[in-house]
Amino acid sequence: MAFTPALLVIDMQEDFCPPNGSLAVSGGRDIIPTINELLQLPFVLKIATKDHHPHDHVSFASNHPGATPFVSTCTITNPANPAETYETRLWPDHCVIGTPGNALVPELDVRCADAIVLKGTDPRVEMYSAFRSPLRDPPLQSAVSELEGRLRDAGITDVFVVGLAGDYCVKCTALDAAELGFCTYVVEDAVRCVGGDAAWTETVADLEKAGVKVVRATGEEVERVRARGK
Repeated sequence: MAFTPALLVIDMQEDFCPPNGSLAVSGGRDIIPTINELLQLPFVLKIATKDHHPHDHVSFASNHPGATPFVSTCTITNPANPAETYETRLWPDHCVIGTPGNALVPELDVRCADAIVLKGTDPRVEMYSAFRSPLRDPPLQSAVSELEGRLRDAGITDVFVVGLAGDYCVKCTALDAAELGFCTYVVEDAVRCVGGDAAWTETVADLEKAGVKVVRATGEEVERVRARGK
């Protein structure tokens, strides 16, 4: 198939960015100029995503008596299959529907996006990936977004992932994209991590093990996208 690339801009929201975000990622705003430059390139499809949590979301430490954000965890169970569980970290309340922290940062050139995909809307499960929750047996349909369908409908072959946070939602989105059969790239100079440089080093190893390529905005892979407009 002909090279048909998409750009996924993950969770560039106020709550994930300094100075006031409840779950601010250090340097989160620093990557906006690079992301805006990528948004100007001739990707076939450009999609921004948002965490879009109800106030009673399971990932909020405030919903678990005695829990501490960043430290405590909880076990999530598939509502359709009690045998399928996973452990997830608990966070400060963030990206709650109807709050300022839910908004995409105003500096982001969201006018270039073809769509905004919402994730994390089911209060019962964590959903780092913009595609789906980790539940597979069976998948929880309320935690499966329209992202895969949009990519398939556009005939996308290659997916470039940027945004926040590199060690969580960017990573999980890229791993799912690769698992779903897309040639997948993470643009590392358009990513920042909750865990900083150390977490990024570990993330790169996980991505590369899964066949995801870690590239630069000035690299040949992005240049291939740029060449589509010539």
